[in-house]
Amino acid sequence: MKIEIDSFSGAKIYPGRGKLFVRGDSKVFRFFNAKGESLFKQRKNPRRISWTVLYRRSHKKGITEEVAKKRSRRTVKHQRAIVGASLDVIKEKRSARPEARQAARAQAIKNAKEKKKEAASTKKAQKAQGGSQQSKMSKQQAKGAPSKVQATSR
Repeated sequence: MKIEIDSFSGAKIYPGRGKLFVRGDSKVFRFFNAKGESLFKQRKNPRRISWTVLYRRSHKKGITEEVAKKRSRRTVKHQRAIVGASLDVIKEKRSARPEARQAARAQAIKNAKEKKKEAASTKKAQKAQGGSQQSKMSKQQAKGAPSKVQATSR
């Protein structure tokens, strides 16, 4: 005994019941009753009609077995060392107080300014020593160009 399934509602059709509808493109549809056939021919969507099997499936109705909820994994935070600093150093910096952090920053800025001043003063001293010879030469002469020939009048 072959049991067919309704093309619209999804209900079972036992032998000797229902109607067969063959569309122009030779596709076969089976209907349990005129209600389903009529709604199909009106091009109604079975997922929107509450008594159809498709509606019940899509809206999760009548599921007898209660499926256990999937447990989502909790994200575990890991701390890794960075190339320049180990994990201990990073933790130490993070736990430092804001006042201490500001003081360290001010000290670093002060050191950088001193270094810059020192570099500038050494550069000035070097320029004073060797600058007198270079100032007499033009840029072209410094590059190795031949000296300009003085024009003579007749």
